[in-house]
Amino acid sequence: MNNFQINRALAEMRALAAQAGSQTKAAERTAESDFGDAMKQALGTVNALQQDSGDKQAAFVRGENIALTDVMIASQKSKVAFEAVKQVRNHLLEAYRTVSNMQV
Repeated sequence: MNNFQINRALAEMRALAAQAGSQTKAAERTAESDFGDAMKQALGTVNALQQDSGDKQAAFVRGENIALTDVMIASQKSKVAFEAVKQVRNHLLEAYRTVSNMQV
């Protein structure tokens, strides 16, 4: 191989490395935004369930035509959803603490 072929091969390798690096960064950004979007969606769902539960409880107290079972089911759904989000938060905090305590 002469110098020209070596330089050409190195240039191709650098171009491929740069392309692979940009694809990896794009994939990381996508994964981060996917997780963030999933968390936002989960929090939105929990919020909607809690509002629905509160509305049904208020309607029942006002004497509107709503079954007590519907009120209790809505209350339990919001409770379970909130507990699930709370557990995800706890696991994230624990993972953060573990990583921050690692020695480099």
